[in-house]
Amino acid sequence: MQNSNFFGSREDKYKKGKRHRKLKIFLLIIVILVFSGGAYAMRVSSQLKSAADKINKSEATSKAIKNKKAFSILLLGVDTGAEGRIDKGNSDTMIVATVNPKKEQVKLVSIPRDTLAELQGTKSFDMQKINAAYNVGGSKMAKKTVEKMFDVPIDYYVTINMGALSKIVDAVGGVDVNVPFSFKYNTTFKKGKMHLTGKEALDYSRMRYDDPEGDYGRQKRQRQVITSLIKSAVSFKSLTNYESILKTLEDSVATDLSFDDMVAIQSDYRTAAKSITSDYLKGRNATIDGSSYQVPTTSEIQRVSDVLRTSLGLEKTNIDNAETKQNALNTNFAATEYQDEFTIYPESVLKDGTTTSEAASTTTTEDNTTQYSQSAPQSNWQQPQQEQSQWQSSY
Repeated sequence: MQNSNFFGSREDKYKKGKRHRKLKIFLLIIVILVFSGGAYAMRVSSQLKSAADKINKSEATSKAIKNKKAFSILLLGVDTGAEGRIDKGNSDTMIVATVNPKKEQVKLVSIPRDTLAELQGTKSFDMQKINAAYNVGGSKMAKKTVEKMFDVPIDYYVTINMGALSKIVDAVGGVDVNVPFSFKYNTTFKKGKMHLTGKEALDYSRMRYDDPEGDYGRQKRQRQVITSLIKSAVSFKSLTNYESILKTLEDSVATDLSFDDMVAIQSDYRTAAKSITSDYLKGRNATIDGSSYQVPTTSEIQRVSDVLRTSLGLEKTNIDNAETKQNALNTNFAATEYQDEFTIYPESVLKDGTTTSEAASTTTTEDNTTQYSQSAPQSNWQQPQQEQSQWQSSY
């Protein structure tokens, strides 16, 4: 991997002082412009078109919507402007949404921001955290990177600078969630069903450290909020203050969906919102050259590829997983520390690109969730003197 200090310097920068914990989810366009009702769209059509024209960054887009086919959107929650930042920022939330009108189904698949990925469209950074793709090459590189990793076509993208969640939740009259366990994060949340205001939804989606599933648990709660928002927007009965919402869109959102695309979606794809299911890419906690990563196995990337392609009505394909060949591709990845083992790269590489230790420690449960045993072979690499801690989120 070239320019190996790129992320080191960025991480050092963000570790200064109290690390910000901004919510990195997107949801705005999919709720207001994609799944809002026809009567609402007619009512605000002129304002909607004006907002759409301002946020549209269209290049050559897919014909999927025009042909009423299943389509995919890469949803990117970006942190530009957070904590006074002036650079482009990373896409610290990445979700692939597939919309299938024939199956009447929406699928939301989360990709952890620290996932090790081969960036597409650059020779300068090669293997990096997947959220760097947006910082390095914008939404175009982010789309190409996700497409390559899962062998799935990404038809459209939506990016949103976060901070609008609270306003949108309040605009639809709040959201209903099923709190998995009691916790306090600015707001006190009790296990069971709760109706959340905008501020409460923001707090609910931010908390990580008290969740037994860590960042994966937070991703689940984010998807809960998104799902509830979509359902609220579809009913649109409580949707008020739309002018300020559209103003927020103009200021916070960019997409290559055209206004005509949005109109077609609300008329031809609304029934897809009847069924909203979610999934996520599962990786291993790893420290590579001092930086925290999530390293998914080949079988897990294959599983997610199968989920996405099936939801789009496509045949499954065999994944050529470059991400687990990082030992051969990145000589700078001198040592990788997993939670339960240490691995030196390069190491014996299997035909599918997995390392010997990875293959030995990987099992698949009945629900296809990848888990790891503590019986993997150990390398001769010595643990550093300093204590190695589990990765903590930077927001």
